[in-house]
Amino acid sequence: MAKKKFEDALAELEAIVRRLEDEKLPLEEAISLFEEGMKLSRFCSAKLEEAEKKVAVLLKDEQGNSYERPFDDEPESL
Repeated sequence: MAKKKFEDALAELEAIVRRLEDEKLPLEEAISLFEEGMKLSRFCSAKLEEAEKKVAVLLKDEQGNSYERPFDDEPESL
């Protein structure tokens, strides 16, 4: 899945899920689709984790100075 975009992988995953839910597939085909879906799911999850690590929230302290904190930290109360 080199050079695959998150959006493309997600669309493929959604299509696989629809097929698995809507079609009466032979067992071997269903297993193959499931395996491909799991690969896409892992890829999407890794891309989301990577993006989350890059995101930082800019804040200002009481003196007006800007600073960063990780995206997943709880916001400070005002």
